[in-house]
This record gives sequence, C-alpha cells and structure tokens, in this order.
Amino acid sequence: MTGLRWGILATGGIAHAFANDLRIAGLNLTAVGSRRRESAEAFAAEFGIRRAHSSYAALVDDPDVDIIYIASPHSRHHEHAMLALEAGRHVLIEKAVTLDAEEATAIQALAQSRGLLAMEAMWTRYLPHMVRVREIIAGGVLGDVRAVVADHTQSLPTDPAHRLNALELGGGALLDLGIYPVSFAWDILGTMAGIRAVGTVGPTGADTEAVIAATHSGGGVSSLIASSRAAGPNVAHVIGTRARIDIDAVWYTPASFRVTSTDGTLLEKYASETAGRGMQFQALAAEELVASGRTDSDLLPFGESVAIMRALDDIRAQLGVVYPQER
Repeated sequence: MTGLRWGILATGGIAHAFANDLRIAGLNLTAVGSRRRESAEAFAAEFGIRRAHSSYAALVDDPDVDIIYIASPHSRHHEHAMLALEAGRHVLIEKAVTLDAEEATAIQALAQSRGLLAMEAMWTRYLPHMVRVREIIAGGVLGDVRAVVADHTQSLPTDPAHRLNALELGGGALLDLGIYPVSFAWDILGTMAGIRAVGTVGPTGADTEAVIAATHSGGGVSSLIASSRAAGPNVAHVIGTRARIDIDAVWYTPASFRVTSTDGTLLEKYASETAGRGMQFQALAAEELVASGRTDSDLLPFGESVAIMRALDDIRAQLGVVYPQER
C-alpha cells in the first residue's frame, strides 16, 4: 500500500465504519488509539491493524502515522485535533467538526501555523452522486437554483445517558443530524445570510428537533429539518427555475436521484453504485490534497467549516441550547 499512513482516534461505531471503508479502498490503516488497551487491541484485530495504542497521546506520537481520523464525540474534537496537530499529524475530523465556532477557529489557526491539513469529515460532499449534482448545477440544467429542502430525521435512543442526549457531550439533533442538511444547503446555495430556527428541547437540555429556514448569499432559500425522535423520509430536493433534482433516501449516503424539468420531463436518472458506506472518498480526497502539497480542502475549506459552526451556534442560541462548557 502507498499513500498516507492512517491512524484512528477512538473506536466507536463511526470509527468502525470509517476503518471498513479504508480497507475497501485499499488505504494504509496503520494504527488505532483508545483510552483502553482492550478496546484498541480488539479494534486492531478486527481490521488487521499492526499498531494498537492504549492512549491518544501514544497514537499521535507514533512515527508511523501521518494523518489522524478524529472519531471521538464532538465534545472532544477540539482537544483531540489540537493534540494531533501539535504532534505534527494531519487531521480528518468527524462532523460536526467541533462544539462551536471558537473551537473550530483554534484548530484552523494551529493547522495553518504548522502547515498541516485540517479537514472536516463531512463525507457526504465527497460522494459520487453529490459530485454529479454539482456538475448538473454548474452546467445550468436547473437554471437559477432557488431552494434546497432536506431532512435528516431518525428515531434514536431516548436514554438520557446516551451520547446523543448528553448535553455535556454535545448531544442533540442539531450537531449530530442537522449538520448534514445545513452543510448541504450551504454547499448548494452559499453562505447562510439569515437564519430562523425553532425546535424542541428534551429533558436533558439537548435539542430533539430543529426546523431551520435560511436565506443564502446566492439568493436562494433553504428549509431544513432535523429530529432524533422520529424517522422521516430523509430525502432532499434542489429546486431551480428550469428543473429540480430529487435525491432519494437516504440522500446523505450513496443515493439515487432524478432530474426533472418544470414541464415534468425526466432529464436524468442517476443510481449510486458504491462499495461500503462511502466514507473512503473523503479519505482519498485528503490523500490527494497532501500529495499535492495543499493543506485545505477545495470541496469544504476549513474556513467554511468554521462559518458553518458559527451558523450552528446561532441556531442553538435560537433553540435555547447551551452546553455546560459554555457556562
């Protein structure tokens, strides 16, 4: 194997999905780190990883690791990304990239000062069907894009101690689920220029639903829904003056879509054929960036990740959600 030598920080569900997709893509998964040796060794055995570390510090100090995938809860992303960057490692940070914009700004500053890649693992942007969606829009098929509609709604555990409901871990529908439609609308329509948000806050203080209406710098509008209590259609629509794109469930994973003109004519039908979950495409993009000497993603510059976090901060404030770390 060639390319970057990957290390994975933390061993939860998202780390398993990422490791599986790295293996599918034939990338060089070299090391894993966990707070518990047993967990690190079990993960290493499952994926044939040579080096298992019983601390995150040992992982980032491993001389055989070039880039770290930060797979811990987003309440710890800032701490762990800074640890890796201080050790001279590039970082791919699971979304949401941090708890808030202040933390994201600190990561950006350190990465820039060290000449290292810091990249948010918003893997949806790198999927083949999203590449095609952007091509269609750039080609003018839709005309003037006026609106994006998307939901990310799931029926998730209600246990107050669960990560998704624990306020101290950044729990809530917005940062875990809502980040997907917010980032998607931002990608298609540009910066959110005005935001109105309403929602529901659960008994732990974490949000369980968020409904977001936004205007964008490109002139369009978006209508976005996130819920951790009820599963909806999980589809998305990009609506233009000449045609629209309807992305099927589950739109933020490898998905099919149709392009339909305003008179009802089917212009294109796209079907995804992707091995695994599709998280390998962001890893491949990171490798290409580093190989070419670049330290920022062209599809999702880190400055944009910071701006999206600032928008999420605004939305949280409108919902009345405050993390203990902010008090």
